Amino acid sequence: MNRNHGFTLIEAMIVMAIVGILAAIAIPSYQSHLRKGYRATAQAFMMEIVNRQNQYLLDARNYAVGSAALTTLNVSTPADVSKYYAVTITPAAPATPPAFTIVATPVTGAGQDADGVLTLDNSGAKTRNSQPGW
Repeated sequence: MNRNHGFTLIEAMIVMAIVGILAAIAIPSYQSHLRKGYRATAQAFMMEIVNRQNQYLLDARNYAVGSAALTTLNVSTPADVSKYYAVTITPAAPATPPAFTIVATPVTGAGQDADGVLTLDNSGAKTRNSQPGW
């Protein structure tokens, strides 16, 4: 008797189907974990800006706002944040009473679009995608 050793076409197809199902479950979960990690990095950077703003308020009696605010605070956006978020500080000019809002807008096509815009203001109010809290 001559017996062939190996896999049949049906066995190979079943294995491919199982691998496909596992990949369909695992890949979105992995991407979700990456998105949460990038969001946490951006949130930590925003908290650093808040600390710098509070120090600046003690010295200048106003917050650093507008397009040059990060430069005024001597803060540069880390590469792992700027790759996924554009961080700005509003309003464009000093206000009375002093106030600011840090806005982290996801960079289009970088994978953070589902998160929406992150905001943090001088009172500590945080929003993500216009919903309270992070």
